[in-house]
Amino acid sequence: MTSILVSPPRLNTPTIKTLPNGLTVVAEQVPVDAVSLNVWMNIGSAVEADSINGMAHFLEHMIFKGTPRIASGEFEQRIEAKGAVTNAATSQEYTHYYITCAPKDFAELAPLQLDVLLNPSIPDDAFERERHVVLEEIRRSEDNPRRRTYFRAIETGFEQLPYRRPVLGPASVIEGLKPQQMRDFHGFWYQPHRMTAAVAGNLESDRLIELVAEAFEELYQPQALTAEVPTFAALESEDSFDEIVRRDYEDSSIQQARLVMMWRVPGLKDLEETYALDLLAMILGQGKVSRLYRDLREQRGLVSQISVSNFTQKHQGIIYISAKLPAENIPAVEAAILAHIQMIQRESVLGQEIERVKTQVANRFIFGNERPGDRTNLYGYYQSLFGSLEPALNYVDRIHQITAAEIQASTIKYLNLGAYAVVAIKPTAEN
Repeated sequence: MTSILVSPPRLNTPTIKTLPNGLTVVAEQVPVDAVSLNVWMNIGSAVEADSINGMAHFLEHMIFKGTPRIASGEFEQRIEAKGAVTNAATSQEYTHYYITCAPKDFAELAPLQLDVLLNPSIPDDAFERERHVVLEEIRRSEDNPRRRTYFRAIETGFEQLPYRRPVLGPASVIEGLKPQQMRDFHGFWYQPHRMTAAVAGNLESDRLIELVAEAFEELYQPQALTAEVPTFAALESEDSFDEIVRRDYEDSSIQQARLVMMWRVPGLKDLEETYALDLLAMILGQGKVSRLYRDLREQRGLVSQISVSNFTQKHQGIIYISAKLPAENIPAVEAAILAHIQMIQRESVLGQEIERVKTQVANRFIFGNERPGDRTNLYGYYQSLFGSLEPALNYVDRIHQITAAEIQASTIKYLNLGAYAVVAIKPTAEN
């Protein structure tokens, strides 16, 4: 019997408030005995000019090196003393910092988190020490076969957009950065009107907003810049491929070959175009019952791993199909992937497939929103990049509305069987 798929109730009821200083606060009371504060900045590697590529990530390291009020190392000590946790991440289009603590400790710890964000000292000696840490992180990243495969692929997938650059930046740029450049970079980007503070936990929403607003009012001090902060010149989506672009590499560190196939697709600025592509990626290659996994791994044994993702960046996305396989199977696997895409273009997809992936999406959304930290990640991402929470809160409902015909139409429109990028990385002969 076919089950009737019903859209789940709207679980999230956040409050959004923009403070007089321009800061956007998203708050929600969640009946879990914790509070998470997650502060998002609209700055990542894609916004940086080539001359300072990697600065956003480097600054993430330096944020925790002390402020005029907090000595270096004191922040971590005070956080750990309360049993709280903190961390940060830099991506291509955002940087965010979070802290999760007990509700009774939030009024004390939230100002610490905001102080390190708003008023980092960035001392010269710590800058030099941390430069070596970042350079070592770059070296380890370049030595990682999985990351190296991704870097080679994404450089082929994008010819102009800065998504093709690594978030960490090149070592040659990091080696030349100056502390004052970072202070100016921080002073320009870490401003309230470029920040979103998402906070969720077991305190009333109004109280959460009040505590964040009071801390910002006390701690924020505008800084004078000593120089212009360079940014990437243009962020316009690239045209679809008009031919098959091939890149072949050898890698002595791998035992099995890697195959990546890519198509350029719409990003968040064309949000309505992304939903059908999300479902297409799941049908093709997410999970053990997906088409490519069942055919190429379980039935024919041509690959040891295969997956499909719809990477949705703000200005442009990419359908990314990756496989790990014996080198001699590369031609057969590429042909099989194209055949599966062609089948969807000709015959569409099955109703049972759509029902399965819609159920997956709904359950992932529900399970992924249980904890305060999950909520603040969701809210911070969409409010920061999209300027609205509606795409996040309505995602499941919007997915439920997608039809087989829309998936088929998107496959035809964006996955040209005669124009895509393919990267093959084979073990060197001695392997």
